[in-house]
Amino acid sequence: MTDTATRYLYLVRHGEASADESGLTDTGRRQATLLGRRLRGTPFTAVHHGPLPRAEQTARLIADELEGVTPRVSEAAGDYVPHVPERAELPAESADFFLDFLSGATAEEREQGPRLAREALRRFTGAVTDGDEDRHELVVTHNFLVAWLVRDALHAPNWRWLGLNHGNAALTVIRYAPGRPASVLVSNDMRHLPTELRWTGFPPELHI
Repeated sequence: MTDTATRYLYLVRHGEASADESGLTDTGRRQATLLGRRLRGTPFTAVHHGPLPRAEQTARLIADELEGVTPRVSEAAGDYVPHVPERAELPAESADFFLDFLSGATAEEREQGPRLAREALRRFTGAVTDGDEDRHELVVTHNFLVAWLVRDALHAPNWRWLGLNHGNAALTVIRYAPGRPASVLVSNDMRHLPTELRWTGFPPELHI
């Protein structure tokens, strides 16, 4: 297929979740609403979200601030481990740390995650091939998938999704233009949030 137009992919980690991850906190709801207001006027052709409540609620609060879009659930936008590296793939100095981090992944997660990660690349990335108008798409998802898609845009090794972290309701934008490499235009941008709502999802010592 021939690339015919540019795709702009807007990636958002869900708002701050409650301790049991059953939904958003008051902070998370405020974060989602403020992000929706920032995105007003963007001509979205689609809004996708993962199946878990924190992603669905975030997507609906964002969509409430937009016009003409209906959020739709996508398994490929869910929360999963996209790639579990072998030790030989990892830098020697950090291999133990990353392998320990991933040690709790079940056999099913190790099988299903890469399948969904491939599906996400197929569905959400690349220049437009079925029309001649630029396309803007929003995916409300989780930290791991944002990291996986940024890694892909930078042509980094598969393991390099590890260590790429994103704040709640932070915005990342990737451009896929015909005949050009992908470009990360914005990453982990929180300027739509007041100071007290930024950096949730990070340990306190990393708040800037």
